[in-house]
Amino acid sequence: MTLNDDEIAAVLTRRISQRVANIAATSPPRRFLIGIIGGPGSGKSTLAARLAETLAAAVIPMDGFHMRQEKLKSLGFAAQKGAPHTFEAEAFAGFLAHLKSATGPVSGPIYTRDIEEVTENGYTVPPQTPILIVEGNYLLLDTPPWNRIRPLLDLAVHLELPRDTVRARLLRRHAEHGLFSPEHVATHVEQVDLPNYDLVSATARHADLVIVSRQISSPLP
Repeated sequence: MTLNDDEIAAVLTRRISQRVANIAATSPPRRFLIGIIGGPGSGKSTLAARLAETLAAAVIPMDGFHMRQEKLKSLGFAAQKGAPHTFEAEAFAGFLAHLKSATGPVSGPIYTRDIEEVTENGYTVPPQTPILIVEGNYLLLDTPPWNRIRPLLDLAVHLELPRDTVRARLLRRHAEHGLFSPEHVATHVEQVDLPNYDLVSATARHADLVIVSRQISSPLP
């Protein structure tokens, strides 16, 4: 059965609400972390924002933990930006662990695409927010330090789209701010983004729920 975006959000909202209710009954109640996982251009941010609005949840973007441009250049990683080793993965895993048990407000970083750089304290999670939606590429990787993240997630949802659709989206995304030449964009998409997409696709087996091109498979009980 093929579902539109509203139907997918409705299915996820219903299942998340059921699980949150079960956790709320525990003593003491604790925060519920949802992982929205997919390769570059898979629609993670859009789905996370939609769910956050419906569930009164906070969105925690993995992109806020990109290495800063200066560090990437010093390590020789600038051309590989977006690959797993170009993120502050250890800090990200620690941040999520802290968020899950935090009793006070916590501020986190965001990634600003129009300047291609991290901005500190881009959002703040109030202590009374019970649901956190973590969105990113590598939440299901089983290599250190990324493998510290999956145990923190109460629900992991993996998004999968046709590779050609992803390629077209990424070409538009990288070109829209006019920061790079068409040649640079095309090279980055083919040599960095799409290999990363393939890497993330291989982690779908670790998800609780998989959405493949608007069809939900691997249903939760």
